[in-house]
Amino acid sequence: MALAKITSVSGRAVTVPGNDIDTDRIIPARFMKCVTFDGLGEFLFYDVRKNADGTDRVHPLNDARFKAATILISGANFGCGSSREHAPQAIQKYGFKAVIAENFAEIFFGNSVTLGIPCACAKREDIAKISAAVEKDPSTEVVIDVAKQEIRFAGQTVPATFRETARDALVNGRWDAIGELLDGIPAVKETAKKLPYLAA
Repeated sequence: MALAKITSVSGRAVTVPGNDIDTDRIIPARFMKCVTFDGLGEFLFYDVRKNADGTDRVHPLNDARFKAATILISGANFGCGSSREHAPQAIQKYGFKAVIAENFAEIFFGNSVTLGIPCACAKREDIAKISAAVEKDPSTEVVIDVAKQEIRFAGQTVPATFRETARDALVNGRWDAIGELLDGIPAVKETAKKLPYLAA
């Protein structure tokens, strides 16, 4: 299966403000008992989004204006804490296709890229501009251009940075190592046919 080349991601956005948002806040540990990652999306930011009785708190993800958002905006050191793969999985299963933040925790960043989720780094002041535009008009389209390393919104453009290895993997469709291995199976079988000790 050929992997999609992710050169850009566009959609509406929502800001979940704050620095050092860790993976336990993104997906509390008690929801990690699943056999597959399906269904994790409903528990995204659960403890700050829901009351003890399951009713909604005041939170950006509970705001009807941002229900259609597919791009998540946040602050510095996003995804810090434990290295659980469930955090980017929950973000993806909720419906987000990309994240914009000042910077990202190393393992969270890597886990996101292998899911095809671009993590765009932007300056604090530029994130504030994007958030202000989205707050003013939630229907604002935000475009994360991975190839050009920029973010476009409401007639404005700000620079974005991506680790070069991640950017290269995304734009060239090489972001899933397992997918690449599966793509190589036919070549492996052809090579095996030529090896006398495997031909029997």
